[in-house]
Amino acid sequence: MRIATWNVNSITARLPRLLAWLESSGTDVLCLQETKCTEEQFPAAELRELGYESAVNASGRWNGVAVISRVGLDDIVRGLPGAPDYEGVQEPRAISATCGPARVWSVYVPNGREVAHDHYGYKLRWLEALSVAVTEDATAGRPFAVLGDFNIAPTDDDVWDPSFFDGMTHVTPPERAALEALRKRGLADVVPRPLKYEHAFTYWDYRQLCFPKNRGMRIDLVYGNEPFTTAVKDSFVDREERKGKGASDHAPVVVDLDM
Repeated sequence: MRIATWNVNSITARLPRLLAWLESSGTDVLCLQETKCTEEQFPAAELRELGYESAVNASGRWNGVAVISRVGLDDIVRGLPGAPDYEGVQEPRAISATCGPARVWSVYVPNGREVAHDHYGYKLRWLEALSVAVTEDATAGRPFAVLGDFNIAPTDDDVWDPSFFDGMTHVTPPERAALEALRKRGLADVVPRPLKYEHAFTYWDYRQLCFPKNRGMRIDLVYGNEPFTTAVKDSFVDREERKGKGASDHAPVVVDLDM
């Protein structure tokens, strides 16, 4: 079984690449983030032609998450139970579903913007709610994983230059402590093997030739419980999908499991 996560940074802009990637990659379940569309605009019909069912939590121009599956799609929960509002809005940042033998959550963690910004506090509150909400699924005894764009680099090895990020979001101790709290719910980080260079980054800014210079970050993560992680046979970042015209600024993270 192949499960992947991908921040597509607008599913409308990325649709031709997404459809081609699904046909070539053999992916069974894909968690999507930053769809930037309404549920009505989501390309469920095009995905259905490839054999995928869709579960979507999206409301418009910003954010948006989805799970697509060709091995079943049941017990769908849209939204994060207990999630805080931001400026009075409940943002579409989480969706969960059971796909065949596994249960998955697709999450798009708030960016945080700047440490002094209200959005940073919102990010920490959202992560606290996530840690509480996953407990039941993490301990249910079946393979379970939270996948998505966490907007946090777990360690200094997960950024191209730690000194560059000094004082910035994505690397602060409170954010990394939130990941530790998530792990204490019975989850472990499925770290992909690098296909090129020493570290398997998942995101490269569009600006300043960051991708050609490999100035990236590993912020797209897979956190699985023991039944999930013991089934993992391989994991990698598909850097090819970050190349060329019309690419997202994130690459897919792929996990192969023996279920």
